[in-house]
Formats: sequence, structure tokens, C-alpha cells
Amino acid sequence: MKHRLDTWALVLAAGDGSRLRGLTRNERGITIPKQFCSLQGGPCLLQEALQRAATVAPLQRICSVVSEQHRQWWLPILSYLLEPNIIAQPLNRGTAYGILLPLLRIFERDPDATVVLLPADHYLRDEEVMALSLRRAADLANADSASIYLLGVEPDEPDTELGYILPVSRERDAAVGVLRFIEKPNEIRARVLLDQGALWNVFIMAASVRTLLSLFDSRYASTIAAMRGFEGANLEDLYEHLSSVDFSRDVLEGKESMLRVLTVPHCGWTDLGTPERVGAILDRLGDSVASTGPAYFPAHVSLADQYVRMHQTRAHREFRI
Repeated sequence: MKHRLDTWALVLAAGDGSRLRGLTRNERGITIPKQFCSLQGGPCLLQEALQRAATVAPLQRICSVVSEQHRQWWLPILSYLLEPNIIAQPLNRGTAYGILLPLLRIFERDPDATVVLLPADHYLRDEEVMALSLRRAADLANADSASIYLLGVEPDEPDTELGYILPVSRERDAAVGVLRFIEKPNEIRARVLLDQGALWNVFIMAASVRTLLSLFDSRYASTIAAMRGFEGANLEDLYEHLSSVDFSRDVLEGKESMLRVLTVPHCGWTDLGTPERVGAILDRLGDSVASTGPAYFPAHVSLADQYVRMHQTRAHREFRI
């Protein structure tokens, strides 16, 4: 597959996946962050995200940000990446710093880079639809280094657990401006948003590394200076003193003039954010609920197997009562 030589992909895999802990315990009772679990056996969500990244960037420019405390799970998965492309955070301090640190590392190596940001905890029914959108967003960002191109997925239904992007127009064949973000609306508001042409915010974007770094204003100047100079124990000490900062809420909101949104057609996307959403996607998959293959590494957990087991246990308890 031919890629643009100036495009990098950054897979975000440093989260704790706390909302899904009920489904991510292995046979020893250890909770495994969901990006290291699979939906139905086979590749875990992080591996699928890395495959997604490979549709838009060459291997030598695929990076992943991870958490040091998850090393036992990500080390075998990321072993084929270049060592500098694995950026380990000492602690989880929110999505803003989870993006800032690897952006600074990429900027040091390639100040003219275009970067595609990809979360590592998504499920997609139609990967080709997303791959086409990723490549298109990267091309747009390469041609227009002053803007940030978000991907917004056409909603399948109103969902009160997701964030929405309200574009300035209903144009679906071109990138358009962003009017505002709406986070987790109630059901009535969600239905109104769908009528207005809102899209699901899937936290995927493409932009020049310089433009992404420009989002971090003067409030982050001292942190940026420290991150540029610190490694190892010094970086750990820096993170100990950082407060958690959310990228969407604390960094991206208010910067709508820099944003464009590109519509991704229906592709069966979900973020697997809650047990209920895991159950909903398994219901849609129907008879294929059982694992589709062995886990790639023994630590992996199949969310489908855990979901079925949890509900069987619950039904048994209710029957006994």
C-alpha cells in the first residue's frame, strides 16, 4: 500500500478503560484495560487500531502512546514498532497529556509531519469505509496545514453516551466547518441533533503536528518545556504533579474556527465504552457472538465471552432467588 511519506499515525492506547472493568477481568481476576482485549477473540482492539493506522501511514511512522503500568500487555503487541515510536507515559493524566507528549516526540523528529490521531478502543464493522475516510482526512490536512480535520460518523441512532459534532451545514461530500460540540445529550436532545445533521464525535482527526501543538496555549508552556527536556525519572516526577486534563473539553473546545469535519458514512462504529454498548453490538452480530478465534496473547480477554458469562451468572442468581 502506498502512503504519503509525511503522514504519521498516532494510536492512543494509554487509557485505563475503567467503565468496562466488569468485562475485562481475566481468569485470574486481573482487570485488563479494554484496548488489550478483543471483542470476539482474535486480535485485540489495539492490534485492530494498529492495522487501521497502517492504511494511512508507513510502518516506520506508526506510533503509539501507552501507559508504563500496562507494559506487560503492550510490550508483545508493539514489539514490531520502532523503539522511538512507543511513547510510554509514567501515569495517566487525561487525554490532553496523552496527546501532547507523543506530539512533541514526533515534532522533534519531523517538524513538518501530518499526524492522524486514532483511539485504540473502537470497533468497526466496515474497516474499508473508515480507511477511505482516514486517507482523505490525511490528504486534506497535508494540503491545508492550518486546519484540523475531524472525522464524524453518521449516527445509526440517537445515543446519550456519545459526543456529537454539529457541522455548519449538512454537506456530506466535503469537509465543512464545526458549529459546536455537544457531549452526552439526553435522548430528546440527541434526536434533535440527528435532525440537525449532527455526527458522532469519534475522536479521530488529522492535522499538521505544528497546528495540533498550537492548540495547547500559554497555560501549558511550562509543561511543554519540561516534556521536551525530560525522560525517565524526571518525566515521572513531572507527571506526578500534573492534574488530569481532557483534550476535547479543555483543549479543543473554543477552537472551532480551526476545525473542519469530514463525514464518515455508516460503518458500524462503536467505542465499546460501556457493558450495555458491548451487548448492543453483540446483539447486532447475532449468531457470531462466540469467539472467532484464539487470543493472540494469553493475557487477552474476549469481551463477548465475558459478557455472555456475566449474564449467565446473573440469570442463574435470579433463578435461585
